[in-house]
Amino acid sequence: MNIATYFENIKGTGILATSDSEGNVDAAIYARPYVIDEQTIALSMMERLSYMNIKSNPKACYMFIEKTEGFKGLRMYLTMTGEETDEQKVRQIKEAHSVNYKPDDQRHLVYFRIENTWPLVGDKADER
Repeated sequence: MNIATYFENIKGTGILATSDSEGNVDAAIYARPYVIDEQTIALSMMERLSYMNIKSNPKACYMFIEKTEGFKGLRMYLTMTGEETDEQKVRQIKEAHSVNYKPDDQRHLVYFRIENTWPLVGDKADER
């Protein structure tokens, strides 16, 4: 599956699941990711619970539910690899992905390595 093409063409809802270092779980609605390459995505995160969790536990799961009949979509199992806080670099990536960037937003661009991609329903992994 080509991740960039998928997110360019499919509409839906994203959910990011994280947990802190003690295993306390959170799930939050998230926009589609910025596809950096077939192994890497980035998410724009504010300093809220998901961001705090990912700082203490680098593992996460991003679930994307397609806006269609039935249950279609994907799950991506992720590991945080870094982050970008430089406003200019964040702006460049957001603009490259056709996102309206508001300079007054304090956001972190958090990079994740895609470990596995699974369909929304079922257990067949797309091993990376």
